[in-house]
Amino acid sequence: MIRKRFRRMLRILPALRSGRANIVNELAAFFNVSRRTVRRDLRQAREDCTPNYYDPNTGLCDTGQDSDIPAINLNRPEAMLLLLLAYRAADCFGAPLRDSTLRAASKVENTLSAETRQFCQAYMRTVTIKTGPHPHLDPGDRTFWRLVDAVRRQRMVNIRYRPELAQSDVLTDLSPYHLVYDERAWHVIGRSSLHNSTCTFKLSRIKELGVLSKFFAGAEDFDVNEYLGKAWSMVPEGKLYDVKLRFLPEVAPDVSEIQWHGTQRVSFDADGSAILEFCVDGLSEITWWIMSYGDKVQVLGPKVLCQRIIEIARNMISGESMPF
Repeated sequence: MIRKRFRRMLRILPALRSGRANIVNELAAFFNVSRRTVRRDLRQAREDCTPNYYDPNTGLCDTGQDSDIPAINLNRPEAMLLLLLAYRAADCFGAPLRDSTLRAASKVENTLSAETRQFCQAYMRTVTIKTGPHPHLDPGDRTFWRLVDAVRRQRMVNIRYRPELAQSDVLTDLSPYHLVYDERAWHVIGRSSLHNSTCTFKLSRIKELGVLSKFFAGAEDFDVNEYLGKAWSMVPEGKLYDVKLRFLPEVAPDVSEIQWHGTQRVSFDADGSAILEFCVDGLSEITWWIMSYGDKVQVLGPKVLCQRIIEIARNMISGESMPF
């Protein structure tokens, strides 16, 4: 539904600039929708900072003298790449950034010449970027934008949060430093009063959020890259481990061609197996990545990681859960 609406918007904005009469009737017939739907799209265009005026008596529409978007000097490959990434990023990010990303892409597309726009639309139909799974968030969810505003204004927030593998929620006051999107989810990093340290919280697990009147300091000294350090993904645990894995020949080519971590080293055995070595901060995150390869990977070290994988496998068979 959202994609169809944005496709209509791509037609509506150039039509508004044309000053032609009966635009509403023309667009309704072209898209096989009602005139009411087209008028609703005109209202949406106005809300998206594209002023327009529609006279129901004359059927004339226009965007006003000052509403044109400045032209962008892009060649055809540059324009196609920019739009392709923007439209696919909307799928990747999901709510709450999906709608804003689509609107931004549609506005850029409408600054292009008709020939370049047709070129992009034709070639984009031949290219697909598949994104990984991501959590379903309510499009009306305000958590992301309230956190963005809190980070900008350096205001503390209070959150009710359900940690992974926990049976109950926790409450903490948070000084939010930074928002990060990693693979499948948005996270906020900040200092937690409950943990008395800087922690990472997944936005989809925040059940309630309230912005406090308290201000916090220290955000200007926070370096997200320094904080994440050698964590496998998002959660450093404060202890480094040298991890060594052997991937069997069936999966070795696919695994070895990807840079999974900044410390990654790759070598190959005579039988085609790939040996991957990492120096990671914490084992929890990399454990689940290893498990995703099933019996196509062997853990060569450290011993504590081998024991952890064995315990998980045993619990999977017995049906018991292992607390971490």
